Amino acid sequence: MRTLNTDAERDEAVALVQDRQRWLTLRGLPVTAQADVPALFRDAQTRPAGLFEDGDLLACLTPRALPGLDWGKGPCLFLDHLHTRPDHPDDIIRLITLWASDCAARHDLPLVRAEMPARSALEAEPLAGRLRRFIDLGWDLRGAGPGREGDRAARLDLRAVHRPGLSALIDCRIEPHSCTGDDEE
Repeated sequence: MRTLNTDAERDEAVALVQDRQRWLTLRGLPVTAQADVPALFRDAQTRPAGLFEDGDLLACLTPRALPGLDWGKGPCLFLDHLHTRPDHPDDIIRLITLWASDCAARHDLPLVRAEMPARSALEAEPLAGRLRRFIDLGWDLRGAGPGREGDRAARLDLRAVHRPGLSALIDCRIEPHSCTGDDEE
């Protein structure tokens, strides 16, 4: 896991986001309402990060250390704009879950939080299946409501846990961007 430092890496993240959005749309799954998500990965100020394997970008996101959210009190590592390659198995989510839990613990943040677009009822397929996958990995579903971008989202959180042996599986070279008050957006 590392920060996307070069224009080429950020362009690769934009392509991944566009592929993922297209894949979700073709399957009738909700896509974030924010149209300029790909542009966020081009902006070095947002400090986007990527999960790489053998030089291939498997996932991209913007990890943020937040003092809290409207729907979750207390500090957390917020996984903003998480996108995975559509042609890869769900093991990417397992790796990100392990990494995020450890990263939050290393930065003295008690929780990891994330949102998933949810335009339908949380119990309706195919969204329910995706949420069950996160729950099976240790995430807690905290209901649905307005997400940080204003669209309806499923709210998830995960307990931070130190995983000292994880570095053999995932090398982490990022620092979550700290957001407090005014610089949050």
